[in-house]
Amino acid sequence: MKIWDKGFSVNDKIEKFTVGKDRILDGYLAKYDAIASKAQANMLSKVGIISADDNLKLQIALDDILKEIENGNFLIDENFEDVHSKIEAELIIKTGDAGKMIHTARSRNDQVLVAIQLFLKEYLTETKTKVLELIDILVNKADEHKNDLMPGYTHFQAAMPSSFGMWFSAYAENLLSDLFFLDAAFKVADQNPLGSGAGFGTSFPIDRKATTKELGFSEMAVSSVGAQMLRGKSEKSTAVAISMICGTLSKMSYDLVMYNSQDMGFVKLPKEMTTGSSIMPHKKNPDVFELTRAHCNRLQGLPNDIILTINNLPSGYHRDFQILKEILFEPMVQFNDILDILIFALPQIQITEGFMNQEKYDSIYTVENINHLLQTGTSFRDAYKIVGISVDEGNYIPHKEFQTSHLGSIHNLGLEEIREKINRYKK
Repeated sequence: MKIWDKGFSVNDKIEKFTVGKDRILDGYLAKYDAIASKAQANMLSKVGIISADDNLKLQIALDDILKEIENGNFLIDENFEDVHSKIEAELIIKTGDAGKMIHTARSRNDQVLVAIQLFLKEYLTETKTKVLELIDILVNKADEHKNDLMPGYTHFQAAMPSSFGMWFSAYAENLLSDLFFLDAAFKVADQNPLGSGAGFGTSFPIDRKATTKELGFSEMAVSSVGAQMLRGKSEKSTAVAISMICGTLSKMSYDLVMYNSQDMGFVKLPKEMTTGSSIMPHKKNPDVFELTRAHCNRLQGLPNDIILTINNLPSGYHRDFQILKEILFEPMVQFNDILDILIFALPQIQITEGFMNQEKYDSIYTVENINHLLQTGTSFRDAYKIVGISVDEGNYIPHKEFQTSHLGSIHNLGLEEIREKINRYKK
């Protein structure tokens, strides 16, 4: 069945190509199509297009379909083009002529778009919860290891003293900044396109405010043409948000891979979290962070994939938009899997003791030696030369006893301030 069926058959090759992966990917949208159809039926009844009796039949049937979806029993077989035709066919079977009325004043364009908007809203909400959980873990780890020093690096060279408190809190605060992109994506998705039809509205006296309220949208996409232009914009906004968070998580994973190496040896993982080598029995590989890094790097390409697919399209609906489901839906699930594994793995990271006592890290205290000379009245430029010469001539003795005081430094991490930022965000 096709909801655009006019009594003739499409060539099998054309049908297979145009349907693509919709029967599989539309499983993500089934719940939201049924929810939007409930709102559509309620609205049609309210304005007198269908009877209250027919609406009751439709509501009961759609609740049954939602239960099938929840139980995993709702399948889109090859007799149907997509989830929308499948649900309409089920409604006709269950309710007769009432099911044939559900598409009144609705196009598949706004039907698909409202389901995608609802799907993205729920996904972004769940994703934000996971990222906030990860942020809390990082802040707690920062507090736990606030007194554990480590070398800070620039240009892949040991530069100045840092600490694991600074390192963990840095990623917590950066992820908090990334959440603003999730918020922006949610704002784009939180607009109701239902009622815009094929992009030009309808002559029926529908009530778009009623469906906006019932579906939990904060706003309506008012212009029917503009509502259709959300297709692609909503997906791109979600992809950008995922990409921004992945940029942070990839960098963090790369750090942990290096820090876990024998050459650095700053952190270690429980053996249960590592993999081995088929030939080298000593190996304990941090594959979880290597794969996180790789997946996150790939996911950062999502916005570019979407741009290349739809960037040159004029206004109105085009079948090109169908490809966005293939580009985005499964990577969205993979991204949440990444968050889940990091939420599991990060609390188990252990900090190695004693590595800062190695002579190779003595040079990171050169700035402290300069600061010490400044306190005795030496100018900065003279102190810089004195310390530099002592390093070159081999008589440099590191000044390891130092204390920072400004907010955001080793001995004043500002964790309370960071927690306040997090709490303000959560409100």
